[in-house]
Amino acid sequence: MTEHKNIPLPKDGDEESSLLERASGAFGFDPFKAAPIKGKLPEREMKRAKVRVKDSDRKKDAEKPAATVEEAQTAEPKPRIPSEYEPQSDANLPVPAASREIVIEPEFSAVALTGKKHAIDREHLREQGIIVPEGAVTGLIEEFRIVKRQILQAARAKNTARSRRVLICSPHPGEGKTFCATNLAIAMAAERDSEVVLVDGDFAKPSILSTLGLPKGPGFMDCLADDTVQPEDLVLGTDIPGLWVLPAGNQTTADSEYLASDRTAQVLDRLTMGAPNRMVIFDSPPALAASPAAELAKHVGQAVLVARADKTGQSALEDACQLLSACPDIKLLLNAAHFSPSGRNFGSYYGYGE
Repeated sequence: MTEHKNIPLPKDGDEESSLLERASGAFGFDPFKAAPIKGKLPEREMKRAKVRVKDSDRKKDAEKPAATVEEAQTAEPKPRIPSEYEPQSDANLPVPAASREIVIEPEFSAVALTGKKHAIDREHLREQGIIVPEGAVTGLIEEFRIVKRQILQAARAKNTARSRRVLICSPHPGEGKTFCATNLAIAMAAERDSEVVLVDGDFAKPSILSTLGLPKGPGFMDCLADDTVQPEDLVLGTDIPGLWVLPAGNQTTADSEYLASDRTAQVLDRLTMGAPNRMVIFDSPPALAASPAAELAKHVGQAVLVARADKTGQSALEDACQLLSACPDIKLLLNAAHFSPSGRNFGSYYGYGE
């Protein structure tokens, strides 16, 4: 045992030193430190994976020039990325479905309308309650201004040849389809830098020519029956700026079959393709009385279903809408309404009344 007298006592100022510190001073722990090492230990070489070369790659390397092969052999091999982490090519990515609203039409030069112009008797229009061009602003004009604005807005939004074709129809006869078609055509013709073609599609009972006081002649049905006849050669001009008329033409018992043929699309394309400022309005037979209305609905982008306020029933409107369902946009127009809960009184603001 070590005698207590041999343990050195703490000096002045070492009162706060610990017992281990005092023992280290007595016995000395310095000889137990690790010996210093000169330089660094040699690093252990890491094993590298060998790159497996396919037979097809060997053939390609054999075909390459010698310099290229030597460069490829001396180049360090690139680390291989697992297939699940490799970026996918564009060919493997899903292709988004094309929008159904986008319609790309082939280039087609507009067909000019150069038919002989006929004078329209304004007094004859006034007697039938039709809008008189250059006349006073009446409630009738204001009503059809609102109607045409909605139709033109829809046509410009789609901006296709089909959207510029408008079908005017009614469930039953005597509900005012010809009246509305004629007034709408005259109202649209008043637009600046635009023109309207009013087509009489009621082959059984045509009435557009008699309404406007125009002479009879070949028309729409003659174009469908004869491939050599073009519609622009049969269009009649009027002294109403921007208004053109295509008569119904010769009557036939196979009007629905002619409308269902491919010739119909060709004729209508000649009138509307390449002409963004030209609207085509069809006066068709009643939907619940003749089948041509349903056939024409397949070639137009908008349809106006006329309902007479004191005559047309709800079931008739629903049945007519079903028959015209081939048209993507069907609008309802209430005709002969004499009461307005909101007090609508168009025309009075300009100092004129009906």
